[in-house]
Amino acid sequence: MPIINVEELTDKDKALMEVNQLKLEVKLERWMTSKCCEEIKDYIQAGVEEDTLVKGISEEKNPFKEKGGCVVS
Repeated sequence: MPIINVEELTDKDKALMEVNQLKLEVKLERWMTSKCCEEIKDYIQAGVEEDTLVKGISEEKNPFKEKGGCVVS
């Protein structure tokens, strides 16, 4: 897709782009926010057992775990 410099467009071209964008948006199915929030919450709760942000990284799989200590004598 080519890059368009909006400042170089005429008012007619800008209006045409806006109309085309609105034609695309009007076809989108709209949902109530409350319904979307419930679905997102259910999705997150369904995967909570595998979520490393919730459970953390197990010691066996942690790539940042220190391999060994340093002894100074």
